[in-house]
Amino acid sequence: MKGKILLEVATPERMVLSEEVDEVTAPGVEGEFGVLPGHIPFITTLKIGEIMYRQGSLKRYMAVTWGFAEVLQDKVTILSEAAQLADEIDIASAMAEKERAEAQLRKMGVADKDYWTVKGSLDKAITEVVVYGKKS
Repeated sequence: MKGKILLEVATPERMVLSEEVDEVTAPGVEGEFGVLPGHIPFITTLKIGEIMYRQGSLKRYMAVTWGFAEVLQDKVTILSEAAQLADEIDIASAMAEKERAEAQLRKMGVADKDYWTVKGSLDKAITEVVVYGKKS
């Protein structure tokens, strides 16, 4: 596995991915971060966003919803509330959720008790649409 990183992505329901990769980028709460083999170890929280992982010249994508990442020199472990590979995304559902959340937000203010829940639903749907568009 020299020169590779083991990327493992798990949710409470399943192991989404366990593969050797050359590079990983993920959506940290303080900004996107990238990992190459030999990276300094750290732990961080993740926000809703896109994970990219590269195997040779092939880039693949997945959508994640909140979680944690542990980075070691030869392994990245991601534990997320939800994660979907680009090929698993139901684009019709994602588009419908995006439209529903946008309509709700137009009627709400930031002080509304459900504002941030609906905003999270919108962010998740937008991420799914973007990741779906990058499927190989």
